[in-house]
Amino acid sequence: MERNHSKYIAHQSLNNFFSNHQKSSMSSRLDMELTERCNNNCIHCYINQEENNKELIDKELTTKALKDIITKAADIGVMSIRFTGGEPLLRTDFKEIYLFTKQHGIKITLFTNATLIDKEMIELFKRYPPGDKIEVTLYGLSKVKYEKISRKPGTYKKAMNGINLLLDAKIPFIIKSIYITGKQEEIKELEEFSKLVPHMDHNPGFSMNFDLRARRDSTKKNDFIKSLRTSPEDTIRIIAKKKQDYKNGIKEFVAKFMRPAKDSIFSCGCGKGGSIDAYGFLQPCLLMRHPDTVYDLKNGTFEEAFDSFFKTLRTIKSTNLEYLEKCAKCFLNGLCERCSAKSWMEHGKLDTPVDYYCKIAHAKAELLGLIKKGEKAWEIDNYKKRIEKFLKP
Repeated sequence: MERNHSKYIAHQSLNNFFSNHQKSSMSSRLDMELTERCNNNCIHCYINQEENNKELIDKELTTKALKDIITKAADIGVMSIRFTGGEPLLRTDFKEIYLFTKQHGIKITLFTNATLIDKEMIELFKRYPPGDKIEVTLYGLSKVKYEKISRKPGTYKKAMNGINLLLDAKIPFIIKSIYITGKQEEIKELEEFSKLVPHMDHNPGFSMNFDLRARRDSTKKNDFIKSLRTSPEDTIRIIAKKKQDYKNGIKEFVAKFMRPAKDSIFSCGCGKGGSIDAYGFLQPCLLMRHPDTVYDLKNGTFEEAFDSFFKTLRTIKSTNLEYLEKCAKCFLNGLCERCSAKSWMEHGKLDTPVDYYCKIAHAKAELLGLIKKGEKAWEIDNYKKRIEKFLKP
């Protein structure tokens, strides 16, 4: 039988496949932020920039540069790429980049607000499926609720049109959203709507402890984002409604990561995965933008980044006494969202405690019975016994 060939599908022998996918110490998954620009102006967003910002458009990676990076990523074993932004579909070359990625046999995850999904895009996804469920952010089921968050007129209608096109074409996608205190009814509405989405096997995820601006580009925006955050008390009230589900879901994570960070700044496995920003800089993760922690791929290689640059980062020790007296001795790493990236976003330093995340972590630990009310986790010596007790069936 004659073999069916497509210009978008690459064929290679198993020997070549395994050879190509064992060349680097990095993860086989990569995040690519195609643009920081977005056609929404969401009130809580940590990265979005104006969609028609000419200065940023000129700085973004060219189509050729993006293709070169994708080719090199495939060569060192990347098997899955997550396209995000900003709004990745704003790139006029998105379809070309998408097909080029598929040609290299790479599975795609797409983060989008769905407002730019049209019939042509649907045909693309039908003919060449991403390989993973598309993740769509939906802020409400009415124009008023949605556009109060997006701050762009007409975006609700466009988002629902994109979602309906995905539904009609039976293209797998999931819904995710945000939660702002006092809007509990919107959670219920979105949970009910998600039941109509065939490929969702769980309720939508709701972000509520929002990250600050990743580039630290606006104190005013950061102050506003802080005002939107769910308080530690409300965070726990929401989690407590499904306490057993939360406890069961977090056990494996606690078993792996619940231990003091000691004096290491990067106790998170920094640079074992990777994220490429819109301008060609390889970051240890999607959030980390500190200039000393990013690697310029335009003047280097993946191998150098992962086998030398990031490896060196992981050896950096903290000299911050506040960090050493608290975070370094605290065993709640598995519950606390503070990390070097978030320290940078909050304080402009890599190793400064973040009080907001500390309060949430302690409240979670109290809910789970790991600590008693008023205890400070960095003062507890017998934390291993407490974890063992927690992990028992």
